[in-house]
Amino acid sequence: MPPKGRKRRINEWIPVEGPGRHAVDTVMIIIGSFITSLAFNLFLLPAHIASGGVSGISVILNYTLGINPAYVQWALNIPLFLAGWWLLGREYSIRSLLGTILLPLFVLFTQHWTAPTTDPLLASLYGGIGVGLGLGIVFRGRGSTGGLSTLAQIVQKYSGLNLATCVALMDGTVITVAGFLLSWEKALYALIGLYITAKIIDAVELGFNFTKVAYIIADKTDELSEAILVHMDRGLTKLDAHGGYTGDNRTVLMVVVNQSEVTRLKTTVQAIDPNAFVIISNAHEVLGEGFKRQA
Repeated sequence: MPPKGRKRRINEWIPVEGPGRHAVDTVMIIIGSFITSLAFNLFLLPAHIASGGVSGISVILNYTLGINPAYVQWALNIPLFLAGWWLLGREYSIRSLLGTILLPLFVLFTQHWTAPTTDPLLASLYGGIGVGLGLGIVFRGRGSTGGLSTLAQIVQKYSGLNLATCVALMDGTVITVAGFLLSWEKALYALIGLYITAKIIDAVELGFNFTKVAYIIADKTDELSEAILVHMDRGLTKLDAHGGYTGDNRTVLMVVVNQSEVTRLKTTVQAIDPNAFVIISNAHEVLGEGFKRQA
């Protein structure tokens, strides 16, 4: 628990559940789907970059057979949605329904927008950024755009493979087919776009704030605890431990701080106990008091 009188740093204006939360989720799915469709039509489709998924299949069929990508995406997404409803459960399918319908619709509406570049490298870079940003927003809205991710979850459920392997197999198959039907050079560009998409999704989902977790092993734990709790306004956890060599009982302080607070923490520890042993490592995401409320 934070000390009495400590200010809360979390904005509680959006509830975890309820109409407000569902409204925010819906808006995020709409915005994310629109951004994804723009990235597809402005970058990936004109340059024939099939970076995995149903969108990649639609690029291949558009290039080889001239079929409108939006129709391909609907034709594949709707059966996959129904399969997900049947095999994965109603709750999963409801969250993917809106994205499944909207993404091809936005692709259809924005198909005549002028592409700023057809250079395959630029298209794979900016297309990957745009798709990652859009999908990341959709995922933050607790939604999905359906597609091969649904098939990957079905395969995971009945094969025992982990989800990352299933997704890699799906996307890898699409990119391999693109290599044969389009060109292997375009397939290599597709890999670049797919990699960037994954990184941007991580950044959007986990946030851009860099957080650190520090483990402090010191003799003056009481003084350090007071300095961290009162002067730094940070909570901490005391872990019971014992030395592997000496066998002595020790108290380890675990503290989570923002990147900007790392220097202050180290200076505080150095001033109170110069012989303290400090381990600082990255924390991908921190949810809770003083950081980010769980969505």
